Amino acid sequence: MSAANDPTLKSWIEVSPDSDFPIQNIPFGVFKKGKGHRVATIIGDTVIDLYELTKRGYLTGVDANVFKQEFINDFMALGKKKTNKVRENISKLFKHSSRKLKGNDKDRKAMLHPVSKVELTMPIRIGDYTDFYSSRDHATNVGKMFRDPENALLPNWLHLPVGYHGRASSIVVSGTPLHRPKGQQIPADSKQPVYGPCRLLDFELEVGFVIGQKTELGQSISMDEAEDFIFGLFLFNDWSARDIQKWEYVPLGPFLGKSFGSSISPWVVTLEALEPFRSTSPKQNDPKPLPYLENKKKRNYDINLSVDIVPENGEAKTVCESNFKYMYWNMCQQLVHHTVNGCNVNVGDVCASGTISGPERGSFGSMLEISWRGTMPVDMPDGTQRKFINDHDTVVMRGFGQKKGVRIGFGEVSGKILPAIK
Repeated sequence: MSAANDPTLKSWIEVSPDSDFPIQNIPFGVFKKGKGHRVATIIGDTVIDLYELTKRGYLTGVDANVFKQEFINDFMALGKKKTNKVRENISKLFKHSSRKLKGNDKDRKAMLHPVSKVELTMPIRIGDYTDFYSSRDHATNVGKMFRDPENALLPNWLHLPVGYHGRASSIVVSGTPLHRPKGQQIPADSKQPVYGPCRLLDFELEVGFVIGQKTELGQSISMDEAEDFIFGLFLFNDWSARDIQKWEYVPLGPFLGKSFGSSISPWVVTLEALEPFRSTSPKQNDPKPLPYLENKKKRNYDINLSVDIVPENGEAKTVCESNFKYMYWNMCQQLVHHTVNGCNVNVGDVCASGTISGPERGSFGSMLEISWRGTMPVDMPDGTQRKFINDHDTVVMRGFGQKKGVRIGFGEVSGKILPAIK
């Protein structure tokens, strides 16, 4: 394990005990700087301008201009040997015993900024986006609701990670409001569709990963290679218009019910920072995956996840507490299956886990499941109820792992739903 993961490390930057961003994390993101952007990391509540850090000689072995960018793509493309070295050097520079930067007030002022004073922007230039459907509990719940409860999973589900190609252009950074989508829906008592604003707007609790190295057309990634191509993870809310999706998805799957918007957290947490939270994957013995998908290592992660619904000017209600370790198909299996046919991937391509649900109602990762198609509404603190998401509601997702007194988190991904545009 890297020295940057040492649980005894402390930083000279103040970090509260419940912070997602101790010195052991060192995620990567982007913030606005004047008319441009800067690649950054964060420790506690302090955003660190990596361009200034490098230009002033505190980071070596990397061109400063790779951090004077709107996205982290060029940095990821350097390869893990270099990006991990950068992470380790940042750790050394900001550890409690280091005096090199701590004593230079002028340089500190130029490169350290309170997170409350900067605008975090989309961290990744996303070329392509693929969404998976890899939580067994979620897939089983949906199958019970819409098909035969005794045959909730379709025949292929236990043999491969089911996925579809989504819309990258409508992925937005946390804090960006989205308008309620419009489209066709089929009323329960009708054979004719109607057109209008979505009535069953939902969130989907997901964790995404970003590709850090490209492949060539025809090349497949093996299970042993997969982690070399995954730069890091982030929180992901894959908003869903359930009524639009229900009408359109046969025979080709999701389209307008998903493409109106997805929300991404602004900090990308590296696989290396999450190393302490590896967990055993669910057993895959009945049936056993085909050899190219066979998993022999701990590739799941013990990451606590939660979802709050916050009404406008109202009190938040936690409606879900789940965990990333519940995934049946892990992200390495997802990437391997994605490329087994020779599909090439590029730096900045994003894959999302699919809704992450656990075995109990309190751990279900969507309102579709939590309210069980609207038959079990959620009571809110203000006396109202939620079957799905109302206009002016904000959905906030959080995630973190904790071990040996060290908490490594993602911050949050939030999004407010505005009324449909007329």
